[in-house]
Amino acid sequence: MQEISTKPYLLRALYEWCTDNGFMPHIAVRVDAATRVPRQFVRNDEIVLNISFEATSQLQIGNEWIEFSARFSGKSHKIEVQVANVLAIYARENGQGMAFPVEPSSHAETDPAGILRPVERQTLRIDESMQERPESASASSQGDVSSGSDEDASKSAGRSHLKVIK
Repeated sequence: MQEISTKPYLLRALYEWCTDNGFMPHIAVRVDAATRVPRQFVRNDEIVLNISFEATSQLQIGNEWIEFSARFSGKSHKIEVQVANVLAIYARENGQGMAFPVEPSSHAETDPAGILRPVERQTLRIDESMQERPESASASSQGDVSSGSDEDASKSAGRSHLKVIK
């Protein structure tokens, strides 16, 4: 019998910690052919999703998939993300959370970019823009998208709150 990864358990635990403390949990996701998200919000084959209770409907964090419905620009979308593609989970308000190593995708041969990025690059980008955005920009009605560039990532390197746990 194959051992189940600890990753989905850690995701559920950090989601619960965020909600218990009144924070908005966000996940950074590597987008590949199996990922079901609105493609217009994907930047550099990655997307940041607000998975708070207020922003989602029917959220299920299973051992293999994270599934929910959410609104992007006022339109409802069914979101499906493989747990293996989750790069990080963190609280929007303070950046505390956990980054995960990039796992090889079972759909790597159909990955649109053809490359899998290291988690450190994503960690640097999570997420100055989210913390600086005014509260009036509702993440629950628009979806959250990280659109930082490599240049932005290098500028925020000294301020990142996430750490890779090995």
